[in-house]
Order: sequence, then structure tokens, then C-alpha cells
Amino acid sequence: MPWNIPILLTWLRILLIPIFTALFYLPQTYISQTHVNIAAALIFALAGITDWLDGFLARHWKQTSDFGAFLDPVADKLMVAVSLILLVKLDRTLAIYAMIIIGREITISALREWMAQMGKRNSVAVAYIGKLKTAAQMAAIFALLLNFPDFYGINFNQAGNLLMFIASVLTIWSMFYYLKLAWKEFQ
Repeated sequence: MPWNIPILLTWLRILLIPIFTALFYLPQTYISQTHVNIAAALIFALAGITDWLDGFLARHWKQTSDFGAFLDPVADKLMVAVSLILLVKLDRTLAIYAMIIIGREITISALREWMAQMGKRNSVAVAYIGKLKTAAQMAAIFALLLNFPDFYGINFNQAGNLLMFIASVLTIWSMFYYLKLAWKEFQ
């Protein structure tokens, strides 16, 4: 396993998950819910920044590796899945959104693995629709983690759930897009 700064940033993302989760189980006597929300949103944002940064540095420093290509999406999917499960548990979003997003991630990851075994992984490479889905999903999760009921006239929970609906639609759309690409390879 190669050790370099991009790989360490990916591991940092994975190590942030238990800290992120533990915030929601701290007794209210130690920290207010508002502070928990802000801290969780900042950790989630830090994870997003390190996701971008590790990829940028790996390409810039020519430190890409098969292990990094494997670990990076695993770290992303773990953070998103944990966030969605916590948001459902906290009753900040609907379980159907979490089921759609997590189900799609499992399906497309399995599809990419299968295509890689056939030597055709590039036929289901990340597309623009997938990037739009990710942007909507990340913005939704961030807003729902903050959970500000009235921030200069903006209800972050309502805005987050609107973005979560959009992310769910884009999630289904992108899943069918990737499945359609893969179907061409099967024929």
C-alpha cells in the first residue's frame, strides 16, 4: 500500500467518520445541539474539501495509485451513508432519500467492479450527471446538518430537503444513465 499525502488525506476522511458520528451522541450538558450541528457540518465540509484535495494532489504530483482509486470512493460513500443515516435518525430528512442514494451507490459500485473485471471500467466512468448529483447531495447534507430554522430568512432544513429531493431525482437519473452505458457492453 503506497503512503503519500493524497492517501493520508483519504484515510483522514475515514477517521473523521467516528468523530462526526460521536458528536450526535454527546450529552447535551457538554455541548448544545446548535454547536453539534455546526461542528458536524464543518467536519462534513472538511471531508468534502479533502476529497477534492487528495484527487488534485494525486494528479498534480503524479501519485495516483490503484489503492487510492479504490479507497477514495469508499471514503466518500462511507461519509455520505453515515450522514444520511444520522439525518434520518434525527428526523431531518426522509428515509426514502437515504434509501435511493445509498442503494444507487451500492448498485453503481458493483456495476463498476463488474465492468472492471471485464476490462471495461472506463465505459461507466463518472459523467456530468453524476457530478451534478454529487453537488446537490453534498449541499443538501450540509444544509440538513446545519439545521438552522431561520438564517436570514432561509430555513436550512427546508432548503436541504428540497436539495435532497433534487439529489434523489438526479441519483435515479444517473443510475439509469450508467446502467444504459453498461447495457451496451453486454450486447
